[in-house]
Amino acid sequence: MRKLGELMKELETGKWDGLLLNIYEDSTLIPYQRERYINLLKLYEKTFKTDDVAVYSAPGRSEVCGNHTDHQKGEVLATSINLDAIAVVSKNNEDVIRLVSDGYPMITVDLKDISKKKEDKGSSAGLIKGVVAGLVDAGYKAGGFNAYVTSDVLIGAGLSSSAAFETIIGTIISGLFNDMAISSVKIAQVGQYAENEYFGKPCGLMDQMACSVGGLIHIDFRDTANPVVNKVNVDFSKYAHSLCIVDTKGSHQDLTDDYAAVPKEMKAVAACFGKEVLREVDEKDFYANIADIRKKTNDRAVLRAIHFFEEEKRVEKIVEHLNEGDFETFLQLITQSGNSSFKYLQNVYTSKDVANQGVSVGLAASETALMGKGATRVHGGGFAGTIQAFVPDEQVKEYRRFMDNVFGAGSCHVLKVRKYGGMKVME
Repeated sequence: MRKLGELMKELETGKWDGLLLNIYEDSTLIPYQRERYINLLKLYEKTFKTDDVAVYSAPGRSEVCGNHTDHQKGEVLATSINLDAIAVVSKNNEDVIRLVSDGYPMITVDLKDISKKKEDKGSSAGLIKGVVAGLVDAGYKAGGFNAYVTSDVLIGAGLSSSAAFETIIGTIISGLFNDMAISSVKIAQVGQYAENEYFGKPCGLMDQMACSVGGLIHIDFRDTANPVVNKVNVDFSKYAHSLCIVDTKGSHQDLTDDYAAVPKEMKAVAACFGKEVLREVDEKDFYANIADIRKKTNDRAVLRAIHFFEEEKRVEKIVEHLNEGDFETFLQLITQSGNSSFKYLQNVYTSKDVANQGVSVGLAASETALMGKGATRVHGGGFAGTIQAFVPDEQVKEYRRFMDNVFGAGSCHVLKVRKYGGMKVME
């Protein structure tokens, strides 16, 4: 642990600038990050009145390809990004976690009772309890701590603010009580457990894995207990393209049923073959029996299954072409993935409110702005939120202006791939 005042002085004098550049990958962000960390230390000091602290970080994520495949034990290409949650923490020698998330009331979790309760559903306290319970059940130590958290991961914008929160809680417990010995994969798994069982959202594992592991990663979920994770080494700046995320300002409120219907319908197709998920179904058998599957399920379920089988192949092709340095084919495959999500997966807008289609408008505006270059697609879970675009560097300024004009100032975010997942930053 470090003295809080010392950390503030070191940040003010620029001692940590090299580390901040290494984490956030953008020299123009150093003044912002320096001030952000200093302000967080001050807020912690004002709230908890303790002096010995450590600082942790967990990034948001961007899904590159593999849209809605993780919950079918599929393959995904995802990356951590240089937006993150950061936390100043210290042990409190009690069986209580006290956490303040910037702008919200303090959350108090009594570790003497971390059993799942009805009131945990949809709450940050539920996520904390779920992460603790998952780690304790796996044989790890946990204890009380105080934390002040701030995040610039956009809430409700498909960048996995909840997964970043789960990851930072797991990473704090790993650092404070387990000598940082809990693997990033295990932290991701308990994050998913917390979200599924305590929070009540039926998400897959991709969000948590991308936030916890870090970097551009190819994940194969065939064995969900032991997912295969491989780093994909690619520098997008080498190809003069930037990763842009555009917040279309749509709300994710009341969309849980839309998200839940995707894995439910895919699993219904798998059940036609006596299987649990589509990864276990032979693709040729599926296409040979579509007529029967339509009768047993419905047409949307069939279309979503078609998306899954084709998306699986796209992920593998994208990884292959990136490793070969074939960026043009990568862009073509990203476009194909986006088209499949729109036409077959059908997660670009909710059928409950067809008059509001911010994501659709964003995709149409992007295609207009990019003039046949780059690539764009729906991002993340879909139905509302963000779109993703790979934009030629010479067009970034105009693309940003165009999209901000459509959705409001600050809607378009130019991001960097972050090499680190959940981590201890300062101690």
